[in-house]
Amino acid sequence: MDKNTLFYTEDHEWVQVLDDNTVRIGITDYAVEQLGDIVYVEVPELDEKYDLEEAFANIESVKSTSEIYAPIAGKVTAVNETLEDEPENVNEDPYELGWICELTSESAVDTSHLISLKQYTEFVED
Repeated sequence: MDKNTLFYTEDHEWVQVLDDNTVRIGITDYAVEQLGDIVYVEVPELDEKYDLEEAFANIESVKSTSEIYAPIAGKVTAVNETLEDEPENVNEDPYELGWICELTSESAVDTSHLISLKQYTEFVED
């Protein structure tokens, strides 16, 4: 996956726009590095609706528990069920194997509040 094609949040999530209304969400490799070994991922329920920036998932590591926030308002249309039994997939590959869920918006996805890879990199380096 080309990280330059993704959008990012300052909460260390990446957002892949799949189509006009749907995004796939995960956490960045920087977040994985900060968390350490991930031992549990609580994915959201299918068909649940979330508002922008509402917590929808939890990731537990040996260091801490972190909430994951919705980068768009929408309904959960897919979840990465393998994370229940294999949370280490987030450590191994947070972009391909470790994605968390897909959200579908009622209207076109608005990415204006999200940041680019360059902006995200500058953010984490500060």
